[in-house]
Amino acid sequence: MTTAPPRLSRRTVTGYSLGSVGTGGFATLPGLVLAYYLTDTLAVPALAASLLVFAPKALDVVINPLIGARSDADAARTGTRRRFLLLGAITLPVFFALTFAVPSGLGTAAAALWVGAAFIAAAVAFALFQVPYIALPAELTEDYLERSRLMSWRVALLGVAILLFGAGGPALREVGGGGRTGYLVMGIVAGLILGLGMLAAWSIAPRGRSTTESTTAHGFSDTFAAVRASAPFRVLLLTFALQALATGTMLGAAQYVATYLLDSEGAVSVLFAALVGPAVAVMPLWMRLVRSWGKHRTFVLASALFLASTVALLGLFAGAGPWIYPVVAVAGIGYAGMQMLPMSMLPDVITDHEQQTGGSVRAGAFSGVWTAAETAAMALGPAVVLLILAATGFASSSGDDIVTQSDTALVGITVAFTVVPAALVAVSVAVLRGYRLAAEDRNRSS
Repeated sequence: MTTAPPRLSRRTVTGYSLGSVGTGGFATLPGLVLAYYLTDTLAVPALAASLLVFAPKALDVVINPLIGARSDADAARTGTRRRFLLLGAITLPVFFALTFAVPSGLGTAAAALWVGAAFIAAAVAFALFQVPYIALPAELTEDYLERSRLMSWRVALLGVAILLFGAGGPALREVGGGGRTGYLVMGIVAGLILGLGMLAAWSIAPRGRSTTESTTAHGFSDTFAAVRASAPFRVLLLTFALQALATGTMLGAAQYVATYLLDSEGAVSVLFAALVGPAVAVMPLWMRLVRSWGKHRTFVLASALFLASTVALLGLFAGAGPWIYPVVAVAGIGYAGMQMLPMSMLPDVITDHEQQTGGSVRAGAFSGVWTAAETAAMALGPAVVLLILAATGFASSSGDDIVTQSDTALVGITVAFTVVPAALVAVSVAVLRGYRLAAEDRNRSS
């Protein structure tokens, strides 16, 4: 009879969960306001803005797997990933603030270059933290349900972070006076909060343990060889990336929906509250379903619920109104599961691979590729929105004046917020049906 792994301490669960304040905030706020900052404050054309939003984070496709490999090598040698976590936590706030600190004397081209350079540096700093952070659950516990418990608390705090940054970020921009000054205030305060959350996760990371691994290679090619060898990981990764792109597109379009369809810039905060607010309340529901159904079947249900809500949002083609908020709230119930479940399945996949390969340290390799795909997808979302706006004749502006958009541009905004996310999630559900893992079979039979 095997002994169950010890239950995670409250300090460990709390510290790890607080790290999502950093990861959720950085994933949310730039996706929400950066494109709008470029087009409607710095007067950068939509097509050029799309490149600035996507290109810096696209570098993560290379950077994150490299950091994952180095993190694995460090963990194999020292038994800890703390150095990477700390470096990211102390540098991200600086570069995040600089992204929104464009001097008023710069012209449009120079301002665009400033934002691009600062955002690249912020993305690298974030990767230094995020990659080892995502790898930690596989090393904190080996228990199938404890990983779900850890992730349920993390996603609950993630919901708080998204509300804090999604609703509070634009509000803070207005408290700071709006325009360039408002964005600067937002960047400084938000950056500090990001750093504090990341430091909390660093504080609970393993401080080192004896290790016997010395011969396993941790190069760039070894990372992708490990990923290619795991079919469950490839299925889970593709599903998660498609859903990240779907939510990234919705986030990128939300401010335009608020301004041009709901006729209120401030309505974006209400949209965010409707999407993310249910996350904390429904997390116990998803945990009960995991215990009864397993993670895979519950993940399919959460995705299907989100898909049904995005289909209902097609009603925006007929006309916007207050009805949109309860529909988005139902999507938020599915969104909570779509965040918690794949993140709790990832450590199961990592453990499965490491057991099959003799216990080699590969958590960083998998988390590096995972975060690269997630970051690229979330960055591509706003870029897709901007490309749709450019194709449908959206008119950029400078200052506080709101330009009257053409009917075609309004259709483009609606397509970006509804049709694209619905199609992406539909494909992701089809992909997820191919997920197979021994841990799921054991849970169903227990």
